Amino acid sequence: MANSLCVLGIESSCDETAVSVVRRADDGTVEVLSSVIHSQVVQHAAYGGVVPEIAARSHVETIDDLARLALQQAADKGVTADDLDAVAATAGPGLIGGVMVGLSFAKGFALSRSLPLIGVNHLEGHALSVRLTHDVKFPFLLLLVSGGHCQLLSVKGVGDYERLGTTIDDAAGEAFDKIAKTLGLGYPGGPALEREAKTGDATRFALPRALLGRKDCDFSFSGLKTAAAKIAMEQVKTPQDRADLCASVQAAIARQLVERSARAMVDFKEANTVEKPAFVVAGGVAANQTVRRELTALADKHGFEFVAPPLAYCTDNAAMIALAGLEHFAEKRAAPDFDGDEFRRESLTTVARPRWPLDERRAISAPIHKNSGRKGAKA
Repeated sequence: MANSLCVLGIESSCDETAVSVVRRADDGTVEVLSSVIHSQVVQHAAYGGVVPEIAARSHVETIDDLARLALQQAADKGVTADDLDAVAATAGPGLIGGVMVGLSFAKGFALSRSLPLIGVNHLEGHALSVRLTHDVKFPFLLLLVSGGHCQLLSVKGVGDYERLGTTIDDAAGEAFDKIAKTLGLGYPGGPALEREAKTGDATRFALPRALLGRKDCDFSFSGLKTAAAKIAMEQVKTPQDRADLCASVQAAIARQLVERSARAMVDFKEANTVEKPAFVVAGGVAANQTVRRELTALADKHGFEFVAPPLAYCTDNAAMIALAGLEHFAEKRAAPDFDGDEFRRESLTTVARPRWPLDERRAISAPIHKNSGRKGAKA
């Protein structure tokens, strides 16, 4: 069956170890046959953030069992390891120790079964995650918003991304987490801040609006983070004060995402003749209900179809890595000069990369953005 593919995906770029089996049928239907995740929240909670050495050790300790479980769940649905066509693993960007654990395991598994290995950009996994459950056509506008990233991209096809805007300092998810930590809400901070904001007054505290008047699509959250920290120290005395600040922060982050996305929508429509383009929001912050609601209204206003992955695929997972690997392998396999044996040998030389711009291919030929994006663990 020329179009049928089944891929084992492995994700270990930060603080989740994940393994998944994804199959794409001959008719193009995508099915997640298994998706198992081990979260390290408990291990990192005492430190208020991810400790790279602890994360890497946890990946080593859990990846074998998770792979067995994912393969067993797929086998229960009629797909065994013998039916796999390829292995896909996150090769970057991320915490290099964790990336190396998952990639090394994937290489060993692929070599033992004579399968090709596809090194996947973690950001591309998020970019394509919506295609696990929705038939989204290229090109589409993507807001990738998470703890490590905040970018607006024109997604022209698999491996073809044009960056329209990026954060010049902190990511939106990092702002959520750091402000939550300042308020003593625990780790992970984003969900905790969202829960606290439900009983708060979002209009009480005036917070800065960054980059107003600029004609680009860039983001900046460091000023917001600093202002919120100052208010937390000087004005938050009661639980209601805390709830009000959380609601104000959430509204301010959503507002900036809306303002910059609105500009990107205008640019996207000028460059593409798509009748009703998709506006895809992916990444962990896409799980925030206030952010979703505001961005959904924005998409309706500008004639876009708002699409977001299910909540289970917004945060880090291996199903999105398997799908990205599947899409790349399908393109390579369809090439007239494709040599399966040569590709399998070359694929095992894939290296782990702590930094890996999603728009690298396009930027090399024609740089389109002055910033390389956030210089963090997953930059």
